[in-house]
Formats: sequence, structure tokens, C-alpha cells
Amino acid sequence: MATKEQELQQLLAPSIEALGFELWGIEYLSQGRHTVLRIYIESEQGISVDNCADVSHHVSGVLDVEDPITGEYTLEVSSPGVDRLLFKLDQYPAYVGEWIELRLRRPFDGRRKFKGTLKGIEGEDVVVQVDDHEYLLPHGAIEKARIQPRLAGGNRTSEA
Repeated sequence: MATKEQELQQLLAPSIEALGFELWGIEYLSQGRHTVLRIYIESEQGISVDNCADVSHHVSGVLDVEDPITGEYTLEVSSPGVDRLLFKLDQYPAYVGEWIELRLRRPFDGRRKFKGTLKGIEGEDVVVQVDDHEYLLPHGAIEKARIQPRLAGGNRTSEA
């Protein structure tokens, strides 16, 4: 069974790509009567406020016709930003060597949160170095992954 994010990705990706943007990822946050649909778009030329407005207008039309979300919702369109979320396994290799924060759907080795250096990908696993230990975390078990930008002069220590 496809998740709501996967359903929306399949519905919206073709029209977003037709506008010249990559659909970086989707967050569908339903909390009671308040639902937020957050769409992240990317482009080699960068993303402007006007780009976000154009995609928002276009996506609103698709959502009005297809009606995949019951009830009211808030639509947000933005760039992934410097502290970007990673949604797809093929997005990880570009950030090898960067600091990453991961949250798993269920505990692995007794914990759900991992903060460390992204070492790479092995098959369907994301490899993360936390202090002196390397973890192979199944991509399918990752609830949220965020790259943390390096700030000049800042030191980081790994933590669980």
C-alpha cells in the first residue's frame, strides 16, 4: 500500500517536472483537522519565490481536479534549503561527508535518532558514522533525514 506522500508524488511529479523543476520531496502532515502539504522543489538554477508561487498555483489546480486530500489543507511550496531533508535513496550520495541527522520509524540498536557523518550508501542501507561506530540503517526504516550545513569555525560532536 502506498503512503499518502507516495500517492501525491506520483500525482504531482509529472506536472512539476513539466514546469522545469525537480520534485525533491513531499511532507504530508495531518494533525486532526489541520493538514499541511509541503512540497519541496529543486532546480540547477536555484529556486525563487516566483518559482514557488508558480508551482503552488499549478499544483493547486491539479489537487482541485484530482481531490486526493479530504477536507481543508494548507499547501506550502519551497526549496529544500541548506539544511535539506533527504527523501529518496539516490539523494544521499551527493552529501557523503556531510553531517546528517536521522530519525527512524522504530528503534534500531536501542535508539531512533542518529547524528553523525554520512559515509555513503550500501545497497538499500544508509551508512552513518556516529563517533567511532558505523551504522548501516535501512533506507525504508528512515522516517526523516536532514543534512546539517557546516558553519565556518563550528565544531561538531557526534551524539545519539
